[in-house]
Amino acid sequence: MANSQSGVHLSVAGKVALITGGSRGIGAATVKMFCAAGAKVIFNYQKAQSAAEAVVAECGPSSCAAVQAELSSARDAETLLKAAIAKFGRVDCLVANHGIWPPQDAPIDEMTEDQWRHTIAINLDSVFGLVKYCVSQMKRQARPKTGDAAGRIVSISSTAGQRGEAFHCDYAASKGAVISMVKGLSTELARDGIYVNCVAPGWVATDMAAPALEDSKTRERVFATIPLGRVGKPEEIAAPVLFLCTEHAGFITGEILNVNGGAVLVG
Repeated sequence: MANSQSGVHLSVAGKVALITGGSRGIGAATVKMFCAAGAKVIFNYQKAQSAAEAVVAECGPSSCAAVQAELSSARDAETLLKAAIAKFGRVDCLVANHGIWPPQDAPIDEMTEDQWRHTIAINLDSVFGLVKYCVSQMKRQARPKTGDAAGRIVSISSTAGQRGEAFHCDYAASKGAVISMVKGLSTELARDGIYVNCVAPGWVATDMAAPALEDSKTRERVFATIPLGRVGKPEEIAAPVLFLCTEHAGFITGEILNVNGGAVLVG
């Protein structure tokens, strides 16, 4: 039995993490948790400058920085990576957390091409760019210590990426594609010492989900599909993301970690 006094701690001390969508919700919780675990973190925000500044103030400007950056193309991702390198000199962990979920139901025969393309651009095209440019950087830079991973990538998908979501086929398609990317990249990059995994939340109490959860009928329907009978908290998603970027996940790659109260099994 392990010494109970020594404890087991999730640490990313000495690592630099690039986390997208870090001003609010799951992203903000992840930024704070990575900083608390010893990492230096740079994150982007799109419009929520005051919220981003509050996260930086809480974590400390010596270990946390925010960058205003649109992420709707692969080229946007390259710009963000360059900002991370300029600030902290390297990137050891990428958490692709940003994304959109158009809250209004859109039957396929009524969904506009603009909505489809906008969702795919943000949820998929920019993730491709983030992975592309971060992998290139991870392959070039020296490992922090002998035997350590060259890099760790965690993408945020969804239950919708595994079982679909009626009236939100744009979102489901983008998140399903992210899962397929993770599976393929995990085997492609294993020889380079780069781990690629995915966390798949269900309903979480965030600003993005608020319009749906504040509607009584929708809320009732949502809760009926979650065996644990509640939505998740942002910190409950951030913790598994952190775990996948630590040495304790040293034999895990290509995994889709469901953190959704059992919803993926019954939804």
